[in-house]
Amino acid sequence: MKNILKEKITLRPRGRKVDFEVLNNLKALLNVSSYRRDHLIEYLHKIQDSQGAITKDYMTALANLMKISQTEVYEVATFYHHFDVVETDTDKPPALTVRVCDSVSCEINGASELANNLDNYYKGAVRIQKVPCIGRCQSAPAAVVKFNPVDNATFESVKKVVDAGSFTPDIPKYINFESYLKDGGYKIYQAVCKGEINDDAIVETLEDSELKGLGGAGFPAGRKWRILRDQTAPRLLAVNIDEGEPGTFKDRFYLESDPHRFFEGMLIASKVVGIDKIYIYLRDEYPAVKEIMKNEIEKIEKYFDNLPQIEMRRGAGAYICGEESAMIESIEGKRGMPRLRPPFVAQVGLFGRPTLEHNMETLFWIRDILDKGSKWFKDHGKNGRKGFRSFSVSGRVKNPGVHLAPAGITVDELINEYAGGMLDGHEFYGYFPGGASGGILPASMSNIPLDFGTLEEYGCFIGSAAVVILSDRDKAVDAARTTMSFFKHESCGKCTPCRAGTSKATELMKNDEWDISLLKELSQTMSDASICGLGQAASNPVKSVLKYFANEVKDVSKT
Repeated sequence: MKNILKEKITLRPRGRKVDFEVLNNLKALLNVSSYRRDHLIEYLHKIQDSQGAITKDYMTALANLMKISQTEVYEVATFYHHFDVVETDTDKPPALTVRVCDSVSCEINGASELANNLDNYYKGAVRIQKVPCIGRCQSAPAAVVKFNPVDNATFESVKKVVDAGSFTPDIPKYINFESYLKDGGYKIYQAVCKGEINDDAIVETLEDSELKGLGGAGFPAGRKWRILRDQTAPRLLAVNIDEGEPGTFKDRFYLESDPHRFFEGMLIASKVVGIDKIYIYLRDEYPAVKEIMKNEIEKIEKYFDNLPQIEMRRGAGAYICGEESAMIESIEGKRGMPRLRPPFVAQVGLFGRPTLEHNMETLFWIRDILDKGSKWFKDHGKNGRKGFRSFSVSGRVKNPGVHLAPAGITVDELINEYAGGMLDGHEFYGYFPGGASGGILPASMSNIPLDFGTLEEYGCFIGSAAVVILSDRDKAVDAARTTMSFFKHESCGKCTPCRAGTSKATELMKNDEWDISLLKELSQTMSDASICGLGQAASNPVKSVLKYFANEVKDVSKT
């Protein structure tokens, strides 16, 4: 009987079969001698860029080459918004995609109408996508034709770029390596290398300057360096340039104009802390910055000896990767999901090693602080605050852009002394003091100093200093809807309070009749129980509307 059963068994291969033609094409495309697990996202980018999408056959072939499960490849590819995962070639999207930003600054400047007009015109021949902030809020509405950004976009200007087949970005004029060096650049770094400036003295200077992390968290930079120096080697540096907070574009501004001031700060940090390898994580929406950095890093590596290895990684459209541990997961080639703490990144970070994690702008100021002294930096504050802040100002002002101003400046001063005042015919109504997650305040509260620790008592925070100005032609409730929709789109899904909370809140906020009692309870749960800053701060705009703009909604809570 046993023999009869064995004869009837038909063995069949399990899982998706490898297409050897696709496998050979992929080998030629990647063109590497060995395959690294942490380069999975880089490989997926190459497939997406060359094929216009990622088919199941390519994912199967990639899993085969990397000797990992197909599930691992699939879960990573489907996590990031810039990868189009399809079944076969016939399911690919149109060859050209136009992305239209629909975050607050662009939305109040006609982004939805622009996207609809383009969609109605191209009728599927060109894919029109409404996407979250692309970091060009000073030129709202903004669009991107494949990789080429179109500022102050109109139907005519976007169509002109499409018709011209101009799909790559223009590289802006910037201070290159030769000019920076000629102007005295890298003298502080060279002095550090020669031992002319003591490492301990550098850390003390940073601590005395009170320079904080300028990506949003505000952790003291000098203290972070001191903590890392006490950790065992090898130590790594991870630079976060995943500037995804809606309304923020300061990092792009500095990197497109004066990149070596950042690079010098990065190298000084590496020398003082004792860094063995540097990873730079750059958001995918900045292709011009990518080219600038690639070219200038090559020059740095040729000029200086004994540098740590510098590796640049390309994000793939995930706001959550602005959170430090999610960024580290992404650098390791995984889904960008935040880690639970402890252990902290400074102790167990990238690849399990102690990791110094910094925002780009934090490192940008290192050179000048060491050159001019901590007092120079601290003396620029106002209203009892210390240092500079780079404010990304957008919305209803005459002169939007990055404005370097004293920490502690008020939004009233920022508008009138730096941003040229309100647009003609617009009356100041309200503002986001710290991007989409920083809450919304009314114009009547325009004299609060803008800095870390000054806004929390009002249910807001400064974060990345992205200030979006609303006028009497806007409604805070519409801005709150836009931001909640954004957070729903960008939630990584790891924790229920954020995943379910942003989805439920979006539904409850669809019209101007709100179940306020339920929204308050939901908002508090999200703030208290989410595991990272995204979920904890996602409800801030909702809370702000209920607290400061209650006249805009009707309470339909069940009694």
